Amino acid sequence: MHTITSLGDAERLVGSTLGMSDWLELDQARIDAFAEATGDQQWLHTDPQRAAAGPFGTTVAHGFLLLSLLPLLSASAVHITGFASVINYGLEQVRFPAPAPNGSRVRDIVALAAARATKGGVLLTVDHTLEVEGREKPACVARQLRVLL
Repeated sequence: MHTITSLGDAERLVGSTLGMSDWLELDQARIDAFAEATGDQQWLHTDPQRAAAGPFGTTVAHGFLLLSLLPLLSASAVHITGFASVINYGLEQVRFPAPAPNGSRVRDIVALAAARATKGGVLLTVDHTLEVEGREKPACVARQLRVLL
């Protein structure tokens, strides 16, 4: 795990992997809680019996659930300190190449694609790859913009 405390730290780390998160299990309770919170009750996510006969043989996590886990997962992959705030500025690219089945474990590999000074802060371009344990393809790849103030 790398620590970023300044623009200089970030600039030195551009092009490198900052860290890898701990594994997190995607259980049905988490999937159901996300479905309840967002109103996305699609059967692929919430109906284990129907999903058993579906294309993945089980329920799968929502793509947006995976995105919502980025802050939790990346916190154990990279440490940012010395700034008043770390702000999620948005996403540039997001893809869901493979499903994340109920009961699987995911982790985030965090890489720094770019860092530059902005008015009053630092803009980081961070690449996330959410791996599914034992699977070849990641469940999510995303490029996130973070502003450090």
